[in-house]
Amino acid sequence: MKPQRELKKQISRESLGDLVEPGTLWIHSVPAEVVASVSDTEKKRQEAINEVIYTERDFVRDMEYLRDCWIKPLRELDIIPEARREDFITQVFWNINDIIAVNTRLRDALNKRQKSYAVVEQIGDVLLEAVPHFHPFVSYGAHQLYGKYEFEKEKSTNPAFARFVEETERRPESRKLELNGYLTKPTTRLARYPLLLEAVLKHTPAENPDKVALPKAVEIVREFLKAVNTETGKAENRFNLLQLDQQLVFRPGEQVDLRLREEGRELIYKGALKKRGGSQGDGGELMVFLFDHALLMVKPKSKVEQYKVYRRPIPLELLLVSAPDEFATQKPQTNRQKQLIKNAPHAPVIPVKDTKGGFSITFVHLGRKYYQITLWASTYVSQRKWVEHIQKQQDIMRERSNVFETVTLSEGFFVGVNKVNCAAPFNQGRKAVYGTDDGVYLSNLMERNREPVKVLALKDVEQVDVLEDYQLLIVLAERQVITFPLDALDPLDPLAGLKRAKRIASHISFFKAGVCVGKTLVCVVKSSPLSSTIKALEPIDQNVRGRSKPTFRKLLQGGNDTLRVYKEFYIPVQSSSIHFLKTRLCIGCTNGFEIVDLETLDTQGLLDPADQSLEFVHKRENLRPLAIYRIDNEFLLCYDEFAFYVNKAGWRSRKDFMVYWEGNPTGFALHYPYVLAFEPTFVEIRHVETGAMSQIIQGNNLRCLFADTPPSTTNGVANNYYNVYQQGYGYNPYQSPDSSRTSMGSMASNGYGGMPPYPNPYLQRPPQGVGRDEILMVSDDRVMRLQMTATARASLQQGQH
Repeated sequence: MKPQRELKKQISRESLGDLVEPGTLWIHSVPAEVVASVSDTEKKRQEAINEVIYTERDFVRDMEYLRDCWIKPLRELDIIPEARREDFITQVFWNINDIIAVNTRLRDALNKRQKSYAVVEQIGDVLLEAVPHFHPFVSYGAHQLYGKYEFEKEKSTNPAFARFVEETERRPESRKLELNGYLTKPTTRLARYPLLLEAVLKHTPAENPDKVALPKAVEIVREFLKAVNTETGKAENRFNLLQLDQQLVFRPGEQVDLRLREEGRELIYKGALKKRGGSQGDGGELMVFLFDHALLMVKPKSKVEQYKVYRRPIPLELLLVSAPDEFATQKPQTNRQKQLIKNAPHAPVIPVKDTKGGFSITFVHLGRKYYQITLWASTYVSQRKWVEHIQKQQDIMRERSNVFETVTLSEGFFVGVNKVNCAAPFNQGRKAVYGTDDGVYLSNLMERNREPVKVLALKDVEQVDVLEDYQLLIVLAERQVITFPLDALDPLDPLAGLKRAKRIASHISFFKAGVCVGKTLVCVVKSSPLSSTIKALEPIDQNVRGRSKPTFRKLLQGGNDTLRVYKEFYIPVQSSSIHFLKTRLCIGCTNGFEIVDLETLDTQGLLDPADQSLEFVHKRENLRPLAIYRIDNEFLLCYDEFAFYVNKAGWRSRKDFMVYWEGNPTGFALHYPYVLAFEPTFVEIRHVETGAMSQIIQGNNLRCLFADTPPSTTNGVANNYYNVYQQGYGYNPYQSPDSSRTSMGSMASNGYGGMPPYPNPYLQRPPQGVGRDEILMVSDDRVMRLQMTATARASLQQGQH
């Protein structure tokens, strides 16, 4: 068979205007003697090749129809307002021109091959050259939904465009097909390639090069199809979320940014759940959406495509869900569900017994915005699906934000009158003392299976602490501060230690031990609604060189106290907390943080009244200042409602940083770079540099028992990790700025920087508090240590280096 002459002009002219008879059979397009010269299998193969080629011509013609009959006139005529004309054309037709460019090259190469040979020997080489360039199909497929939406929206709101659509769709070139039919062709064309090429392969002999080339081409196309499906799925998810975001209507003053437009946001599950109305006839159906980060309940508004937000959306970290398993004798199906019901805050989540058919699901929003609502699924399967989807997503979130983990130190022991009120670790975190209403208990934390033992028979122990350098235990019981030598604690006789007790002060509200002016101090506070008397006491050094077995014989014989008054002062407000800075005390009072200079006993407010940006604090009533932490050269102030930074002069710093707590914190802990806020139903963990939520750890009746990472320590990137001998409390080189107020620079102890201030632990001991970076908390009858996970520690160290 002789090659036919190439008809180059024919190839380039074969376009929209040419009236090519579509679908011409190969046997009708070549001379009869050529048809007669090939086998039946080869005829079938040539017909299959012919179909690949003529459908490619048809496809390019359809794309050129979009370009010439739609895009060109829309760009040139005044149908779409000029301001948004280009954007509209882009949104609807996206990258059609890229597809035309790719497929014109393929069409021309196939035409050339067909017109060069009466019997086409192979097309695999042509396709293998073209298909790797099919990326525009992926982009087009992903955007198609948006294009269709913009087209329909414009058609329903712009009469001139609606007329143009009707007129264009009637033209002969449209072949009685609506625009939407053409807009879907790129996606259907890509899906059709594997079918067309496999038909060719079916009739291709083993020795033909196509036997190797075509499967490769099919594989490449299939990868593009996978990418189209993935991207289309993502785009559909994004599109649906975008639409939903526009349809939500919040109650006045309850607007919440659900961040539905964020990259990676997902709709996990949705469905209708019934609510049972009260006397106001508040029954009906709610649409419930489970996103990858939150749960949303809405009520469809009649006649308009809008959703009225029914209750405040619940972040999944703050969501408790319980659904009684009707098919398991009314008991929760899993331990996790039992725990959820047990962990319910405030009023317990009671599984609602249904009398009217249906299966209840109770949703609880934990924290400051607390509410509880019970909805009903129509089937048992639906109820289970909701619970499973929520729990699965919560597990994924927990896994993703696993910064801190809990290690149980004691469970099932501290119950009833034995309930833990306070705790203090010592001996490098190997041991701990616990205070209960029934006395003081000692626990060896290295022996996991041993229960704590009672060492002091005291009533109503509210606070305990250990001054390890002085081998002293300090206890606040029945409003009395009492000290005990550590070696007097006898596990075999809880009364023996009482003989060596020293009562230090009475009618005490609370005490706090720490380091200030280079000394270990114990501040005892008598607080009334109108005033506070504070004594700063200093431990008497009883020759602590032999600290392993100190003798208190002299102390007992001479009747000397274990603590003596260093300074005493009075402030005319009620105080609730004390924080140690370098040369000053920071006292949390009803009217904010007060700073007391221990040298002069001068007192002043921490916040400078001249800073008007702090009005939001001054004007707020009943605020409780709970903690202050030094972060680099600034101070993070934690109140029960919010947290923010001030500089050393008491002026607001980091203006873009503001944390509003999700819960109602009763205590705080710092483990740089995280601050932990404890409230009864969860621990809220936030990053101190950004304020962003990092993790929520749920529990029940949670309380922070101990957190003594010293607040006055410099915490920062340069000082992320410290051990017991690597953190000093030396003087701070920061100079006071020119200000009528004293700078807080002199209040802050300097963190470790450069050489450790205590190179030899046996020559110079670190001050009290160093290394006690344990965080202990209790949840009902379970005492736990909170610690960073190995993964979080590793990533933190990587970030540091």
